[in-house]
Amino acid sequence: MANCVRIIHIDLDAFFVSVEQVENPELKGKPVVVGGRPERRGVIATASYEARRYGLHAGMPLATASRLCPQAIFIEGNLTKYRQASQKFIAILADFSPFLEPVGLDEAYLDVTGFESLHGSIFKMASTIKQQVKDELGLSASVGIASSKVVAKIASELAKPDGLLEVALGKERSFLKPLSVSKLPGVGKKTDPKLKNLGIDTIGKLSLMPPDVLKSRCGAFGEVLHRFSNGIDNRKVEPPREAKSISRETTFAENTRQQSFLEATLRYLSERVGSELRQQSKQTRCVTLKLRYADFNTITRHHSLKKEINSDQTIFLTGLKLLKSTLSQQKQTVRLLGIGVSSLTKSGRQLHMLDSESARLERLDRAIDHIRNKYGFTSIQTGRMLRLKDIFLENESGYMLGVPN
Repeated sequence: MANCVRIIHIDLDAFFVSVEQVENPELKGKPVVVGGRPERRGVIATASYEARRYGLHAGMPLATASRLCPQAIFIEGNLTKYRQASQKFIAILADFSPFLEPVGLDEAYLDVTGFESLHGSIFKMASTIKQQVKDELGLSASVGIASSKVVAKIASELAKPDGLLEVALGKERSFLKPLSVSKLPGVGKKTDPKLKNLGIDTIGKLSLMPPDVLKSRCGAFGEVLHRFSNGIDNRKVEPPREAKSISRETTFAENTRQQSFLEATLRYLSERVGSELRQQSKQTRCVTLKLRYADFNTITRHHSLKKEINSDQTIFLTGLKLLKSTLSQQKQTVRLLGIGVSSLTKSGRQLHMLDSESARLERLDRAIDHIRNKYGFTSIQTGRMLRLKDIFLENESGYMLGVPN
């Protein structure tokens, strides 16, 4: 029994909002929405629990949220700030177990099998983790403990907010049996109606359905659902893999085709991507442009480079060429703009003795990085980027762009 598998799933409650409340305690206990201003187009990224009582939820249009809860406080959001909080959160978890799998910014799995001897019990260990996150970050977390990832995640969801729930070994099926089938990860707007048409509204009923029937209705995922509904999940806690790509994107307050504004935003996003490339000591051979139009149609365009680079200028000029080409073929206004790089390699390419342009750009970017690390990202800007000063708020982390949606 001492060596039975024990998995912890920990999820920060209303993460974006909670980070804002730590920074501004006056927001605590109030209906708060992160995602943008209600007079602008966009959707909720996160809503506080006080706001959720009015029916507000992630993905809801901001205008609808404002009608349902006129007294809500709307905040633009700052992904850089949330990433920094996430890094501190993961650092705390890493002190408790080396078997750690982050999921997004605000949740993670830990394999804590055999750790009872260090903490008295896994329950006590989880309680300690929760308290340390609260003490060091000011954030509340919900925790589930079980023998598998899927059951631990469901347990943490049921424990929200700020709760802790452990599913005893051998009790997985009885724990899952009465729950709505929508509680299973992966059962969403498409799968839920298919199951309801089969008369399946609880996980218990799903567990009794023959796997071949589920496969015929839900494809290969039907077999996964059958295993999950019986509390069977053999997925291991996997440490984070090395990033295969780096990207930045933003949703505009209003759809636009204004060339100078799109180019200024593309320049800023390109510099953020280039900065992260150099921070990770990486280079790239592929640049990708992402556009989402007013009708929500999303397209990507790729360009492969002849040699590895990490230059802001090359990323921007490649993206700009893709942008101009794409806009010439489509007359709709743009809702979202993004730029990314992939096919990453470790830095260390030997510059050719005649490749003076690449060497010059590399020295320039390093010098700019040094200034920005010391004085803030917007302390030094290219002329094209200055156009954004009159549009976006800024702080030491850079411009506060719209949360992608």
